[in-house]
Amino acid sequence: MAKTPAYWDYLKLNSLLSLQDGLGPDEDDVIADELHFIVVHQVYELWFKLIIRSLRLAVREFDTPKVAEEAVPYVVHHLRRVNVTLQLAVEQFRLMETLTPQDFMRFRTKLTPSSGFQSHQMRVMEILMGLEESKRIRYGNVDPLDHIRERAHTSDAAKLAWAEINKARGEKSLLQVLNEWLYRTPIQGSRWDSDTDDEAVTAFLNDYLERANARNDDMLSQLVAALGEERRAGLEARFEGSAAQSRAFLFAQDLKEDTTDEERKRVRRVRAALLFIESYRTLPLLAWPRTLLDVVVEMEEQLLLWRNRHARAVERIIGRRVGTGGSSGVDYLDKTRSYRVFTDLWAIRAVLLPQEALPPLEDPDMYGFARVWSVDP
Repeated sequence: MAKTPAYWDYLKLNSLLSLQDGLGPDEDDVIADELHFIVVHQVYELWFKLIIRSLRLAVREFDTPKVAEEAVPYVVHHLRRVNVTLQLAVEQFRLMETLTPQDFMRFRTKLTPSSGFQSHQMRVMEILMGLEESKRIRYGNVDPLDHIRERAHTSDAAKLAWAEINKARGEKSLLQVLNEWLYRTPIQGSRWDSDTDDEAVTAFLNDYLERANARNDDMLSQLVAALGEERRAGLEARFEGSAAQSRAFLFAQDLKEDTTDEERKRVRRVRAALLFIESYRTLPLLAWPRTLLDVVVEMEEQLLLWRNRHARAVERIIGRRVGTGGSSGVDYLDKTRSYRVFTDLWAIRAVLLPQEALPPLEDPDMYGFARVWSVDP
């Protein structure tokens, strides 16, 4: 007769609940405040594990030459789970902050030289999202990834952590597959592989910018009328600067000088696709794509909130002293708040026009429902 698993068997509670002994041989060596610290951080790592699984699922679904329409809401569902998980992770700092500075000092020396920057799952999350390694913040002269790599020579746990990081570095990121998908988006009825696609995309962007400039002129006139003629020169300079930034962004003129023409052309089409989806988001075929973009922006927003909340919780408990791992502590955490991955998804919002000012839609049938069902009387 097959064994029927119990609740504690399915969740492996005997193993799970034996993992809070800290560095001592048994639970009696761990005071209540240290147990609190261990449990909270273990829960964070479990949240990270769940997020990593969902990120890999999203990349897998989009890493294909043609993304199935039904795959988009499926990915949205799992990325929404990521967002809710991050929201819980942010809220969990309220629990962390029930640990007072004096409580923490009772066991802080036991942590040295360990530190939260050694969380390899956080690094895997960043890599899978698409954070460029050149943008990773160093603490002193140490790269967090190099730190884990060096420890892998002397620690089996660090060796496994480094293997997970290397695995993630060899995979495509969510940013990569999203950009590949966006690149193939039909823009004003033009497909990416059409001989006339470049001209169609250019015409769309020029038309869009002309309409944006006309609205800026109207707004300028309203502001001058309200604020006075003496403000005109400053306002004109501001609007002209904004218009120049919009053009540079949409035509990929803001990239590095050594960017090839082909790379620039590709980025331009990705940004044009973002602009198109956001502008005509009420069309049936664009409804789920624009929801996906919103969910990705929310994901990065939640991670930024988590980083800020992390820094404030640490500052509340230990102030601005040196971190247990030798970093600058709160100063280092504050610097990580500059991390941005999905920069184009944020930047496109500064260019958008209201619906009544949009260029006329070409080939609207392309963006309608895929099927129309009829019922015989």
